[in-house]
Amino acid sequence: MIAGRALIGPRVVAALSVVAAGLLAASCGTRLAPSAFTTASTGLDEATPTTTVGPSSGATDVGITATTITLGLIVSKTSPLGQETFSGPMYGAQAYVNALNAAGGLAGHHVDLDVCDDGATGAGNTECVRQLIDGDHVFAFVGNSIFNYAGAAYVDQHGVPDVGGQPITNAYDQYSHLWSIYGTQSPRDGVVGWDGMLSGGTEIYHYFASTLGARTAGIVAYNQADSQRFADLTARALQREGYTVVREQLDFAVPSWDSAAIDLQSHHVDILFDALDAAGNVSLCRAMDAAGLRVKAKVVTVQSWTDTVRTDYQGATTCRNSLYAAATTRNYMDTDNATVKRFRDDMTASFPDRDAKVSMWELEGWASAQWLDDAVQSCGRSITRACVEAYLARPTPYDGHGVLAPRDFIVTPMPTTRESCIFAAHWQDDAYGGTGGWVTTTGKDPYCYDAPQISYSP
Repeated sequence: MIAGRALIGPRVVAALSVVAAGLLAASCGTRLAPSAFTTASTGLDEATPTTTVGPSSGATDVGITATTITLGLIVSKTSPLGQETFSGPMYGAQAYVNALNAAGGLAGHHVDLDVCDDGATGAGNTECVRQLIDGDHVFAFVGNSIFNYAGAAYVDQHGVPDVGGQPITNAYDQYSHLWSIYGTQSPRDGVVGWDGMLSGGTEIYHYFASTLGARTAGIVAYNQADSQRFADLTARALQREGYTVVREQLDFAVPSWDSAAIDLQSHHVDILFDALDAAGNVSLCRAMDAAGLRVKAKVVTVQSWTDTVRTDYQGATTCRNSLYAAATTRNYMDTDNATVKRFRDDMTASFPDRDAKVSMWELEGWASAQWLDDAVQSCGRSITRACVEAYLARPTPYDGHGVLAPRDFIVTPMPTTRESCIFAAHWQDDAYGGTGGWVTTTGKDPYCYDAPQISYSP
């Protein structure tokens, strides 16, 4: 994943880190053919026991007693981007743990989930890490969503598994005890990626070319280093898939949205990508509607794959109905899938006031807790960190009981191509009985493509 460093302030940098993580997430996922997904509807992962074992006779590792297991969760909830920006995974993980405890706990142990808000600062993150490891003695982390993971090295040095965290920074491609929700094939030997280089696939761009016939792509970015860096990478990937690329650069302090929309229209752009923050996306959409710019797709990131689109894009309804998103996680509105239905039920039970804010990041936080649950279940009565990490590192890809495109942590040389699979959805105001929502466009199984990999320096 890409992550930026603050050059003009945290707001854009954080947003662009998330943009990159969302659009390139598919490159960190599966290398399986579509036939590998035929068992997803069973709701069972093949390596997961179908029965729950009872509690062990006593403590088997740090954070475990005969009756309890203590987990930690770090979230950058208090941040310059607002309380909703990074908090989705926290709500999802909490909902899973609440349901787990209601059903008897994790392998018979009551789960104590200790949450620490690091305030989106490096100092705050280090304080949270030390409190949870040295003070609370957590067994593992789950559902982390961290803006500045300054304490990552400390987590790694103490051998604490960090399961299913959002890779907002490069830490999950650097440290061996950090296990991203998207998986990775990089060595994680203390150096980011492959000797300081990362790679991302072109599968998302190929999908829209092959399904919508899009051929002329617009990229809108700020005149800011991180924004331009990601725009450059997007342009390379689009050109690799045969697109004509039209680029727009906006002044970060005083962006001219109307001028950008008019220029994009003059170049007959039929699909739009960006390196903007969430507020910038809304402003661009409003300008597009005002200019009469119609595109086949305006592609947003997994972080923007949320029900708040309904209210965020008020005043830009035409553009809103052109929004598409793609990820390696199944659409949270596909409640005909048993695992998605369970997620939605758990969220409603724990956070009924968040029904209008449900998001893919909540689902991924929930899936991270499910992943840890499955790993602990594989240990039987002797629950240890080593056993959990052996499960995470196993050669069998993990599909989250059908809610995730399979992913793994099998180390490979930096690839030039890799078969990657994504789910995609289109926002439609007239869907779901007229209430609006994200409609899956990839079908029951994900879209898989042997995608060229674009290397880059983070």
